[in-house]
Amino acid sequence: MNKVFPDAASALAGIVQDGQTIAVGGFGLCGIPEALILALRDSGVKQLTAISNNAGVDGFGLGQLLSTRQIRKMISSYVGENKEFERQYLAGELELEFTPQGTLAEKLRAGGAGIPAFFTKTGVGTIVAEGKEIREFDGHRYVMERSLVSDVSLVKAWKADKAGNLVYRKTARNFNPNVAMAGKITVAEVEVLVETGELDPDEIHTPGIFVQRIVVNAQPEKRIEQRTTRPTK
Repeated sequence: MNKVFPDAASALAGIVQDGQTIAVGGFGLCGIPEALILALRDSGVKQLTAISNNAGVDGFGLGQLLSTRQIRKMISSYVGENKEFERQYLAGELELEFTPQGTLAEKLRAGGAGIPAFFTKTGVGTIVAEGKEIREFDGHRYVMERSLVSDVSLVKAWKADKAGNLVYRKTARNFNPNVAMAGKITVAEVEVLVETGELDPDEIHTPGIFVQRIVVNAQPEKRIEQRTTRPTK
């Protein structure tokens, strides 16, 4: 099975459609599948539910899909740095399911592991727990959280082999491994592609069994969300 596609548009062809749940890796602008997000925008699919830690910034990352109104609902833990997100949400144009960051990561990991739900203390007694089952274990109250499985997952890795084994680089690892596991179909955007067998098994972060399609983007933009420097003396 050939998993390598010539460009992002062809990697998404035939697998994305209106109304799907799309999970996207990354944290802020770190480790986001830039080319795949752009191709998803250009595909024109709409009414999407997007699972992502955040929604990028105005005009970049998932912010591009917000500006074109292709996202109906966001499942995320942080929604700062994006004025269009704020505007749509406050205007009632965008549905939002707030999820604590650690809970979001575990919901994706559990979905990929075939675990339908789990209990956590996080959110008990807050609006996060509203409408959810609460159960007591050993004298402590826990809220039940359902796991997440996406129709399509889009992830960013540094290196892959042609079998789809992925290696992430430093903090770009973030949500990507869990997002890759949670997808019924996972598409990986990578900077470096090597032959199958060239990767040391100990350096592989996501096994190729979780990845169905690969596209190479050798020179991503890699924007910095906020640059902070010390004043010169």
